[in-house]
Amino acid sequence: MRTGIRNGLIITMIEGEAPYKGNILIEDDRIVELGVSVDISEVDQVIEGEGFTAMPGFINAHQHSPMSLLRAFSDDMKLMDWLDRKMLPAEANMTPEDIYWGSQLAMAEMIRSGTTCFADMYIQMGQIAEAVKSVGMRASLTRGLVFLQDDGGRRMSEAIDLVERWSGAADGRITTMIGPHSPYTCPPEPLKETIAYAESRKLPIHIHLAETKEEVVKIRDKYGVTPTEYLAHIGMFDRAHVLLAHAVHLTRKDIRLLHGMRGGIAHNPISNLKLGCGIAPVAECLRQGITVGLGTDGAGSATTLDMFETVRAAAWLQKLDYGDPTILPASHALGMGTLESAKLLCLDHEVGTLEAGKKADLILVDMRKPHLQPVHNIESLLAYAASGSDVDTVMVNGRLLMQGRKLLTINEDELYRQVRQRAERIVKGI
Repeated sequence: MRTGIRNGLIITMIEGEAPYKGNILIEDDRIVELGVSVDISEVDQVIEGEGFTAMPGFINAHQHSPMSLLRAFSDDMKLMDWLDRKMLPAEANMTPEDIYWGSQLAMAEMIRSGTTCFADMYIQMGQIAEAVKSVGMRASLTRGLVFLQDDGGRRMSEAIDLVERWSGAADGRITTMIGPHSPYTCPPEPLKETIAYAESRKLPIHIHLAETKEEVVKIRDKYGVTPTEYLAHIGMFDRAHVLLAHAVHLTRKDIRLLHGMRGGIAHNPISNLKLGCGIAPVAECLRQGITVGLGTDGAGSATTLDMFETVRAAAWLQKLDYGDPTILPASHALGMGTLESAKLLCLDHEVGTLEAGKKADLILVDMRKPHLQPVHNIESLLAYAASGSDVDTVMVNGRLLMQGRKLLTINEDELYRQVRQRAERIVKGI
């Protein structure tokens, strides 16, 4: 199957490469060629790009997709109260089928707002994998591991089963990680065993870190160190590629410890703002050469999965926190949501930029809107003015998942029927 995108404004997200008008030639699941004079006369389908901007799809580097069923269920609460009194009881009521439909709801929102790939940590990950396979997105999946009670190895067994059954599945769109939940839910010995398994299988590790001040106090009281020092002393950063979700409360010493790490940080500005967790020291981490990508967190906390909003929040928060409007430019903020997030997922060799040989994961943004005109600086418009509702077309692996704002792989009527029934039952009495 050969597809041509004609005469669109192309943002490749390759460093130093300016946006330009041109064509994109796609064959099967890969970009073959793109440029001003690319011939697309002999293709199976042509997508008109005039009036649209083509760019890599966003990569949401930290998500809990089934929590979309709990959107706006428990807002305006402190994190630990929110978790203990609302989220955990509701999640205990979820069936495997609930998790399937909740993750599909998240994918519908992500596709509609221009996300083509996401990293997910949850339970019943086989159900999420089935939804990814059906819908057509790209995903890095992780079974969250909590080791506070002895479960006879059940959680770790489920994590290993996910890796063995789903790594490379769905035409290569599914990859896997190992996901110890956080320093405060993972004592040293099981955490060391988890790291050893990840290293033996050459798997990335996905873990929450220093999301709240309470976590910092809890770890210091128990071990006499910061959460980052705790992970460093155990050896998490010695050899493994590690995706650190949040990393809000880092000391300068913590940041120095992370210098040179494999992997980096998934910054979740909207979730951190809404839960009052704080502002992550993104600019300082970038100065230390640490990779920082972007995530939304689950809709149960962030409410929105729109990565355009996440890009905007990330840029504006750093400008406010440092009192410096130059500190995180629009182009870099967009890069955090595309190429830098791809690096966190170990997928930057395949996605995150538009270039020949890479997977055809891209979006078309409709610029024919009053808030997106005139086009003085396209990157500033996308970072500071665009929203997910401006996305017209989404392609993953060369397959159209949305065109003309119509989802092509999800039956929305059936999805919303399922969601209404399931959400009402899940939260009843909580």
